[in-house]
Amino acid sequence: MPQAIDLLKEKMNKEAFSRLEILNNKKLNKFIADFVELCDPKDVFIHHGTEEDSAYIRKRALEDKEEISLKTNGHTMHFDSDKDLARDKKSTRYLVPSNVKFDPNLNYIDRDEGLKEIREILKDIMKGRTLYILFFTLGPNNSDFSIPAVQLTDSAYVAHSELLLYRLGYNDFKTLKNKERFFRSVHGTGETDERNNSVNTDKRRVYIDLEESMTISTNTQYGGNTLGLKKLSMRLAIHLSNKEGWLCEHMFVMGIMGPKGRKSYFTGAYPSACGKTSTSMLADEKIVGDDIAYLKIKKKNIFAVNVEQGMFGIIDGVNAKDDPLLWEVLHKPNDIIFSNSLITEENTPFWTESGEEVPERGVNFQGEWTRGKKDAGGKEIPTSHKNARFALDLSILPNVDENLHNPEGVEVKGIIYGGRDSDTSVPVEEAFSWEHGIITKGASLESETTAATLGAVGQRVFNPMSNLDFVSIHIAKYIENNLNIGKNISDPPRIFSVNYFIKNKDGQFLNEKTDKSVWIKWMELRAHNEAEAITTPTGYIPKYEDLKRLFSEVLKKEYSKEDYVKQFTLRIPENLSKIERITDIYKNKIEGTPEILFSTLEDQKKRLIEYKEKHGEYVSPFDLEE
Repeated sequence: MPQAIDLLKEKMNKEAFSRLEILNNKKLNKFIADFVELCDPKDVFIHHGTEEDSAYIRKRALEDKEEISLKTNGHTMHFDSDKDLARDKKSTRYLVPSNVKFDPNLNYIDRDEGLKEIREILKDIMKGRTLYILFFTLGPNNSDFSIPAVQLTDSAYVAHSELLLYRLGYNDFKTLKNKERFFRSVHGTGETDERNNSVNTDKRRVYIDLEESMTISTNTQYGGNTLGLKKLSMRLAIHLSNKEGWLCEHMFVMGIMGPKGRKSYFTGAYPSACGKTSTSMLADEKIVGDDIAYLKIKKKNIFAVNVEQGMFGIIDGVNAKDDPLLWEVLHKPNDIIFSNSLITEENTPFWTESGEEVPERGVNFQGEWTRGKKDAGGKEIPTSHKNARFALDLSILPNVDENLHNPEGVEVKGIIYGGRDSDTSVPVEEAFSWEHGIITKGASLESETTAATLGAVGQRVFNPMSNLDFVSIHIAKYIENNLNIGKNISDPPRIFSVNYFIKNKDGQFLNEKTDKSVWIKWMELRAHNEAEAITTPTGYIPKYEDLKRLFSEVLKKEYSKEDYVKQFTLRIPENLSKIERITDIYKNKIEGTPEILFSTLEDQKKRLIEYKEKHGEYVSPFDLEE
């Protein structure tokens, strides 16, 4: 496209233009030229895969005051506006052509209308700023799992974050030539205040254009809204996977160590702030990834890769006792971005529930902070936001798995679904079959809301596969795709549910945070048929003797029959209520739901009623064993 080339020559210096020209991709050039012309940056910097380029971006993030240097070498702090501290679900919309039938449960806008609106907002938005262009791959380099991706942003903080989180892909784009199978992301910070925070949050927009495999976000800096390769490109990948016959899931990938050095790879889907990262980071196990996975059938089984190479985790509650490996890494000299925590007088980060003494004063996301300080409404201001985060490269973790970058992926032996559930599900349970697991553990997942998204906290929300916020196809089709991928495999991965948040009537948790280490070990044994189980109306649960042994071996502590009964009692009224809620949603809100979902839930309902008539409403696991 001569016009695109001419514009790019005009806006770029000779070195930057040569870095782009060598990629020889007309679709790429047209995309970049369009937004360079629209956003009108003062200059353009192209990262071509070198450490010198990465160092320049880190330097600019500090110079532009998007990040603040901390005491420990490599540590920085980023603050978001107090109106921009979580994913904005309301303003995140799909751009859908008027002639395309789209799922009414998903948040969308007419494509022409949405493009017109956001292009008006983006007009000249980068004037006086540098546009950073970075190339990555989603998934390992040189892998048939992976998707090339390009990010345009005027924020050095966003660029720095993605350098930690994703594999550099400039060389992958060299081999792409004129192929169009790559994702595009654009981010414009918008007008900023003295802290370099986006101020026009009323004009915050996060749009996903499925037609062009493109995401656009503006007037925001919070990573969940701006990191185009993270949850925004996840939506693009779900749309693409539906066409190509694989899955993109909101899942960690981890290696669980079994007897005699055996390692079994599991994936796990949990909503934000539900123990997903802490599970993937367990000290005795191996981490491949903590957030997004691509799953494909290879060698007659399901294999998975981590889409990312880094971690953008919630830091609230991370402490030396429960998260020893992460705690150690967060206190060592490494390239780590902390966000929305407190900067102490010693110039170190401090976050809530860290187990350390609360400082007297510091600076946090709301400005100057002192202990006991209250906001305008009289509510005490916490040291750090509940959704405060850290970003780091997984390679600095002592438990990183050697297959992190394996282009072949890892074979999946088990899949886990978890969420915040105070009164229904037991701590760990295995499904009867692939179909039973996908339907009753995955498609029926509910979770109580947390501070990771804007809105009320503590509400029970339907969230199939922990992926509802990111599904970009009809939900019924998404469920069907999950059912189908395991249908023709003779021994598909086992499916489990976990619940770290079960409480007693007084609201006290019945689990300790560290107990997840035991549930993980039991699941690994079950995946190899090396542990027995009790059959319940909702799945298989552990036997007391096995858990007692595992608690002693793994955590070096006693596990009482009293705790076992409290945790694994079958709560029939709550389970029946859940079936009614889920059935109602699929029957009345989700068109085209596969009939097997209704029949599977109905069969589970019948089993629960039969047990209720025989045992009563609340049944001890010891009575179930008889």
